[in-house]
Amino acid sequence: MAVSASAVLAQSQVTMYGIIDTGVEYVTHANAAGNSVVKIPSLTGTLPSRIGFKGTEDLGDGLQALFVLESGFTPDTGTMGQGGRLFGRQAYVGLKNTYGTIMIGRQVNMTYIASLKADVMGPNIFSISSLDSYLPNARSDNAIGYLGTFAGVTLGATYSLGRDASAAGGPAGTNCAGEIAGNAKACRQMTALLAYDAASFGVASAYDILYGGPGAAGGLTSSNYHDQRVSLNGYFMLGLTKIGAGLVDRKIKDATDTHSDLYYVGASFPFASYWVLDAQVSRLKIMGTPKVSTLAVARVTYNLSKRTALYTSLGHIENAGSAAVALDAGGTVGTGLNQVGVMTGIRHTF
Repeated sequence: MAVSASAVLAQSQVTMYGIIDTGVEYVTHANAAGNSVVKIPSLTGTLPSRIGFKGTEDLGDGLQALFVLESGFTPDTGTMGQGGRLFGRQAYVGLKNTYGTIMIGRQVNMTYIASLKADVMGPNIFSISSLDSYLPNARSDNAIGYLGTFAGVTLGATYSLGRDASAAGGPAGTNCAGEIAGNAKACRQMTALLAYDAASFGVASAYDILYGGPGAAGGLTSSNYHDQRVSLNGYFMLGLTKIGAGLVDRKIKDATDTHSDLYYVGASFPFASYWVLDAQVSRLKIMGTPKVSTLAVARVTYNLSKRTALYTSLGHIENAGSAAVALDAGGTVGTGLNQVGVMTGIRHTF
């Protein structure tokens, strides 16, 4: 019996992991009066802070069971992220074999995955996350997902029966729980991914449509309303330097339809063994209006070790017309005002 139990236990593996990333930020024009602010931001530095657990079990014949439970938290106050959810970043269980992975639960969707390699800044404090806060929070509740890679081609999709059960507000909680009897379309969401990666380049495209429902945030108060994004991203390598670019075309169908385009291009250059320089320019245009926001950011990172790094990010955003997009993710800005910001911090992974 003891031998049999040991054999079963040897087939299972659970890992605890995490990131804590924080620092001090200075931003100008943080309100209508044009005042500046110094703060420790809640949302991110270079990467959002988190703690997670993941595990696999070998079921034989190439089949594995797996799970991921991942919590986001704010290092400035120690509170839970993603609207106070216990496992707000991910909470799913699934099966995996050579044909791909099937997952059920709260999970990142294909919009999130599509930009991972092309967006060199990622969810940095100053990044395209400021222009579209959904992008780093592209997750779906109540979702069934699939992801598989075959000879460099990656296929993926998610289908959510109720895309967002949190009523906390903001991009991580929009009060659209779905699963409503008599209204099968309410709060549904579908995403799809097609990507190809070679040794020195890659491209990815994603489609994402989320439907509204009673009481949902963002004006999507009816299942007849929807928010659709189509993204195209790519990158290539020049030696050790990565060049990445992308486009997100967004159309919101509600009481007042909105169409916007977000473009970005950036580069990441490692130098002098332990240093990395990243830079990116991005632009958000609201079609049919004078609202345009243009963001430029540079970040230098010094890797003290494989797990610990120091960094400084410098950013500038220009708001034209009546645009009021803040430079920093989760920040504030006076309408039509430009902002300059700098953040210095430390990141540790475990």
